[in-house]
Amino acid sequence: MGKPRIAIVDSGSGNLRSVEKALASVGADAFITSDADQVARADKIVVPGQGAFGGCVAGLDRAGGALRAVVMQAIGKGTPFLGICIGMQMLFEGSDEDPSCKGLGIFPGRVVRFAIAPPLKVPHMGWNACRHAAAAARAPVLRDTPDGTYFYFVHSYFPVPEHAADIALTAEHGVKFCAAVARDNLFACQFHPEKSQRAGLAVLSRFVVL
Repeated sequence: MGKPRIAIVDSGSGNLRSVEKALASVGADAFITSDADQVARADKIVVPGQGAFGGCVAGLDRAGGALRAVVMQAIGKGTPFLGICIGMQMLFEGSDEDPSCKGLGIFPGRVVRFAIAPPLKVPHMGWNACRHAAAAARAPVLRDTPDGTYFYFVHSYFPVPEHAADIALTAEHGVKFCAAVARDNLFACQFHPEKSQRAGLAVLSRFVVL
């Protein structure tokens, strides 16, 4: 069996090359594309996101929304999907960062900003321990991820799922927040696995061999 073809969806958010290199290092044939036809033919899909929620959503909606449509179709037919950072946030209904922009609405819930007091800072940047939550046992990508594993975060916003059963990992930065969600063929994380050294590569490796 050959390497899985993994489409890294280019919504214009940056940080794509580091994701591509990390996936290649764990055995994937990964490629960056904004072409909906190439995404449709991929074995698996990764949607990274960096910057602002509205900008990433706009990237999916350009050219008549072809990327949004193909991502939704792929999710619906069971294609393995990995969302990273804003790529996770876009799976929800919307974000307080850009209230006029609609997310994909796969997970009920909304993205909110940290409301925390000094000396804690926003954005939340750095390594943080992640704890297993309800959906962890149903997430194959977490099979090699012990409870309490540290991952690297850079974000000011985080999703609040309507259903606790969708939460796979939690972390704390002044408040407990959702660090990853999982359901069926979907896994998405607020942290950056491509920047999380061995722990992040373990997550990506499990995704590649799904």
